[in-house]
Amino acid sequence: MSESALSETLPVIDLDVFLSQPTQSIRVQEECNKAADALITYGALLVHDSRVSEEDNDAFLDLIEDYFAQPVEDLKKDERPEIHYQVGVTLENTEKPKCAVDEPCLDIIANLDPAERPLDISGHHPDPKCRFFWKMGTPPPYETEYPALNAPNVVPQAPRISEKWESTMEKWGHSMKNAVESIAEMTAIGLGLPREFIKDAGKYGPHLLGPTASDLVKYGGNDTILAGFHTDLNCLTIHGRSRYPGLNIWARNTGKRIPVRFPPSGRYLLVQAGKQIEHLTGGLIKAGFHEVVVNEATLQTVERRKETHSDRPNIRISSTFFWHLSSDYELVPIHKLSERANAFNLSQIVDQRTVYERMKVGQQVQK
Repeated sequence: MSESALSETLPVIDLDVFLSQPTQSIRVQEECNKAADALITYGALLVHDSRVSEEDNDAFLDLIEDYFAQPVEDLKKDERPEIHYQVGVTLENTEKPKCAVDEPCLDIIANLDPAERPLDISGHHPDPKCRFFWKMGTPPPYETEYPALNAPNVVPQAPRISEKWESTMEKWGHSMKNAVESIAEMTAIGLGLPREFIKDAGKYGPHLLGPTASDLVKYGGNDTILAGFHTDLNCLTIHGRSRYPGLNIWARNTGKRIPVRFPPSGRYLLVQAGKQIEHLTGGLIKAGFHEVVVNEATLQTVERRKETHSDRPNIRISSTFFWHLSSDYELVPIHKLSERANAFNLSQIVDQRTVYERMKVGQQVQK
């Protein structure tokens, strides 16, 4: 797929320009403005980063597919319900989409054109996806008011998986972390803030590599909801390319549902805005709503992979990385951005005005 075809859905930000040219250059400034504008308008963007290795992504997806293809009794060994699944595996039908019982969120759905609405989550059924959380944060060199759970990362027990687990998770996780932190810098510049403003605010964030897995044999019916309509709690979320389509996002400025399309190859990642950057910008950037569903494109890919990869598990993996601000960072809307947000909100189809109170990031997470 050409870059021009990609641009019909989401703006494509070129990290290579940012990383190879002086910050003051016109080209870099234009690309930074483009990144900030994309997050304001869509709550999401595609990023091209030549540092990202296709081989690393494939190795990661293969490993996670193999992991979730294990018998459920083996997976349950990696559950840590006593610490609220903060590390290790969360099995299917555990997580529920919060939006199903959240009035402001339901109002947003009701205000969308019926043709642009997400699949119905009103039954409040748990998502059939599984998840694995792998911590990738740097512990702060100070005593935090919000001590993270000290549970160590979980390494699966099966020898063929455990021997390459940590190296594969760390390698792909760092690729996405490097990319999203560069986008944080570009966004700051595009918003008229110091380059390091957002990145430094997340220096000791409790970042998580959190791949999700959906069994397309069990849950492969058309219009199956794999992850119900929701936003993310953290600052910025970044995804690698999945082998199966099905991710839809909603553009803030139009209320239109956009199916996210990655090219079949190429060094692209998807970045989405979360609640922490929404708070920081006083709502100028809004956390992006999204869902993952089984649709016609998913089913076509399933049939194609049965022929081309008959030896591989039929599991949809999303290589999600949640980039957080530091728990002790004080979230307070930046005044000049709040003023821009107020003007911008007046022109919106759905006015989502929210009061952004001063609070620590740790409080925001607890709330």
